[in-house]
Amino acid sequence: MKRQLVTTAVAALLALAATGAQAEIKIATAGPMTGQYASFGEQMQKGAQAAVRDINAAGGVLGQQLALTIGDDRCDPKEAVAVANKFVNEGIQFVAGHFCSGSSIPASAVYNEEGILMMSPASTNPKFTEQGFSNVFRTCGRDDQQGDYAGAWLSKHYKGKKVAFAHDKQAYSKGLADLTLAAFEKAGGKAVLYETVNPGERDYSAFVTKLKAANIDALYYGGYHTELGLIARQMREQGLNAQILSGDALNTLEFWSITGDAGEGLLFTFAPDPRAKPEAKKIVDRFKAEGYDPEGYTLYTYAAIQIWAEAVKKAGSLDAKKVEAALHSGEFSSVIGPLSFDKNGDRTTADYTWYEWTKGNYMEVGNVAPKS
Repeated sequence: MKRQLVTTAVAALLALAATGAQAEIKIATAGPMTGQYASFGEQMQKGAQAAVRDINAAGGVLGQQLALTIGDDRCDPKEAVAVANKFVNEGIQFVAGHFCSGSSIPASAVYNEEGILMMSPASTNPKFTEQGFSNVFRTCGRDDQQGDYAGAWLSKHYKGKKVAFAHDKQAYSKGLADLTLAAFEKAGGKAVLYETVNPGERDYSAFVTKLKAANIDALYYGGYHTELGLIARQMREQGLNAQILSGDALNTLEFWSITGDAGEGLLFTFAPDPRAKPEAKKIVDRFKAEGYDPEGYTLYTYAAIQIWAEAVKKAGSLDAKKVEAALHSGEFSSVIGPLSFDKNGDRTTADYTWYEWTKGNYMEVGNVAPKS
């Protein structure tokens, strides 16, 4: 009888453990948690952790708690595929990621094959949502939207002047540079130079020498803060004081640690500051009380998880197809404001504006005219 009681008790404990295991929904975020773009990985991780904490504190999703896994792809396409396959094996239901377009695009094929939803907070290359996959979404805008804004602005303010374009050959970088150049040319501009550089190098002096020989008035660079930080510094060291402009991958305070005063006056495009939105105030205040400034893509990652959770509740199911349908069914409230998605998984609206680096920080300056 005693043995039977023990057996029964063990069985009850095992059943309880199994129930506990089932009452957990596995989700993930993935991006460059290490490597030269790790500052963006930190933004994603912080945003994801905060979203999971808040959702769980409010009762979870469908009565279950969320469990977050962090994947490190280092913005490397092969690593991104490896991370995606690892998530598949772990039973991940949703991925808030990846960061680099060059990672999101190959990873999306894995998730599409396995029926896993993904929503990138940062991948802006148009190809990401134009592959015919129904499982991909993004909370950020697209490079053609960003490029249209920057290219038209450049044509207006640098008419008749020498503007160079460059990128570092990565999917995000090339897409942004090409689409900005296309908008610039459509508005009547003509580039004096179109160059490429290699990512991850330390010496860009040969590239800078070309820019200086062309006597450029402005450089538009498609790429990340690590490379452009060095380019900006080396431009100033060679006495080239042309205006430098770039895109949304410049929204990390780490940029100034590379450039120092050489970053003064650099302009880049990004959406109107999500930290200033009334929907974000409570969460931003809490982040700052914890000693963290939720810059860049922190709130975009939070929003991705927040919106997915609401779509699951709306669908009443974790089934990916039902959640997809829910995501396409209307507008969602989020920490970065109301969002809705078109048939491709892109935002139905996405605005851009200029930011300026000054004295170690960046600030939103709107449709500013360049300084003479």
